[in-house]
Amino acid sequence: MSREILLLVDALAHEKNVAKDVIFTALELALASATKKRFTEDADVRVKIDRESGEYESFRRWTIVSADTPIENPDAQIWEDDDRANGLKEGEFIDEPLESVEFGRIGAQAAKQVILQKVREAEREQILDDFLARKEHLVTGVIKRMEKGNAIIEVGRIESLLPREQMIPKENLRVGDRVRAYLSRIERGTRGPQLILSRIAPEFLIKLFELEVPEIEEGLLEIRSAARDPGLRSKIAVKSNDQRLDPVGTCVGMRGSRVQAVTGELAGERVDIVLWSMEPAQFVINAMAPAEVTSIVVDEDAHSMDVVVDEEQLAQAIGRNGQNVRLASELTGWTLNILTEEEAAKKHEEEYTNTRQLFMDKLDVDEEVADILVQEGFSTLEEIAYVPLSEMSEIDAFDEDTINELRKRARAALLTEAIAKEEKVEEASEELLAMEGMDDATAHALAAKGVSTVEDLADLAVDDLVEMTEMDAERAKQLIMTARAPWFA
Repeated sequence: MSREILLLVDALAHEKNVAKDVIFTALELALASATKKRFTEDADVRVKIDRESGEYESFRRWTIVSADTPIENPDAQIWEDDDRANGLKEGEFIDEPLESVEFGRIGAQAAKQVILQKVREAEREQILDDFLARKEHLVTGVIKRMEKGNAIIEVGRIESLLPREQMIPKENLRVGDRVRAYLSRIERGTRGPQLILSRIAPEFLIKLFELEVPEIEEGLLEIRSAARDPGLRSKIAVKSNDQRLDPVGTCVGMRGSRVQAVTGELAGERVDIVLWSMEPAQFVINAMAPAEVTSIVVDEDAHSMDVVVDEEQLAQAIGRNGQNVRLASELTGWTLNILTEEEAAKKHEEEYTNTRQLFMDKLDVDEEVADILVQEGFSTLEEIAYVPLSEMSEIDAFDEDTINELRKRARAALLTEAIAKEEKVEEASEELLAMEGMDDATAHALAAKGVSTVEDLADLAVDDLVEMTEMDAERAKQLIMTARAPWFA
């Protein structure tokens, strides 16, 4: 009998290309299932097969649980103060020997099902491991069936899922179609591992270009980023690592052959190929093509840019439903505000006026001095207070005494603001400070922004609280629900 087990394990391991230990485990489960049929109760039956001899033993297992823990299965658990526990502690177990069933007289069907299931799972894992070892992210397969709009695709011997929301809008995929897609993730469910695919991910576009443009694989070209409006329009940013190579022309190909091959795979999606630049402003100008940019104002703190275009270029810069500026923003990673020259001039004038008034009020200077400061590029009190003295000394209109006085007044104004802020922080109500889940730092930060009571907090939206404090959304939600608890009392 033991020889029969060893022969079966050898044959299955060889036929299915899985480890022998997987087959042994499957056989142990099958034998345990057959042995368990002797019991009317829900016993925990285990079988142990010797990997060398093929001999096997059967046990009924009792798991020890803490004396103060309820027993969920009295047929397989005992308390640690039970006499049978023999001093064993929680989590340990007793193996009670049982008479083993004959291998040849097992409920054959049950045994076969358990073995085949384990073998199938092991096969899937092995195929998946082989697939992942090849580091393939661009996959090709045939649609096997459609389920609720989702496509089940056979990629080699692996079943993959292309969800409906990951398909290019308006494309009509049918059973039997051969499709390419990007491997976005792997899900491990009850039916084994499953590949989840996407045809709308920006990475899919990048992989298609890598397939069509051999210079990318050779390292001569590099795709730095991509942005897509699936099925309609997309942009990719390319960089050349070889000065002799034109990155845009190389990606377009002879008579547009390479970009057309990608477009054909993406259901006619128009692709703009943009020259990447390490200078953010120049990169944005390139990304806004085909619209021509007149000027750009960069706000490093807000990580945004005001992009100025001619009136006749405005529609093209924005694009249909904001498509062009949205894609350019995603491609570059900057928030882009499109302005006409008139709007830019108006905004500049407003900012100029506001900054000038700020300096007049806080530094107690006249309009002429405030004008000079703004014209020299100063926009905040901090800049005046802490910019290197050598830089301010370059302003011809100011002598040394004037510069020192301006710096002194700027620092005094900043100190006054800080003191006022501190006083406001102390206004956090005792009720807010004592609220469950609240800490002093958060309460003070909220009070500084005008949220000083529990009622004020209850009126906030989750997004508002996250923006005010930079806490995570889950904690913000809990705090707001705690503050709103009296509403439902």
